[in-house]
Amino acid sequence: MDARDKQLLRSLRLELCTEVLVDGVVIQYLYQEGVLTDSHVQEIKSQTTSQRKTMMLLDILPTRGPKAFDTFLDSLQEFPWVKDKLMVKRKEMIVQDPADITAIAPCILKTSPTDQQLNKLARRLGPEWEHIVLCLGLSHTDIYRCKVNHPHNLQSQIVAAFVLWRQRLGKKATIQSLQASLLAEEVDPSVIQYMLE
Repeated sequence: MDARDKQLLRSLRLELCTEVLVDGVVIQYLYQEGVLTDSHVQEIKSQTTSQRKTMMLLDILPTRGPKAFDTFLDSLQEFPWVKDKLMVKRKEMIVQDPADITAIAPCILKTSPTDQQLNKLARRLGPEWEHIVLCLGLSHTDIYRCKVNHPHNLQSQIVAAFVLWRQRLGKKATIQSLQASLLAEEVDPSVIQYMLE
């Protein structure tokens, strides 16, 4: 799912929770089209209220690939007013194109990130951090160690993983390779800008 659609779902989250009842056709259609798996359907149905079910669906959708948003729109046949609203908002939204963001100087791209920069980055990352460090060459065992060493602090786990990556790769652990793995995981480009400020 592209950044604009993720942003749109986030901005209308509470409104969607009050208007869309996912119990009926919506979930079944998304399951039929392969956007949701059997375990996703069970996870959504296990929620106690219809609002929680919708929230769970909105949490899952952004992780389900490029077709997820359009398929979700198709599933809203019982809610044409919601579908229309989403389509209008989607046209209005302008998401900053990564190419528009001020370019990072090549001399900076070739340097290794400092501890302070890694701390700032860790503050902005969520559950996607594991995929990012896997892209950078760390193993699942490395991630597990970082989690065990810092069991109650997500930010410390993330920083530990990035520090480990920097120690292992030395001069090859550059801001450029970090930026590439963030883009591969569709992390908002502003995160890198924030890290470098």
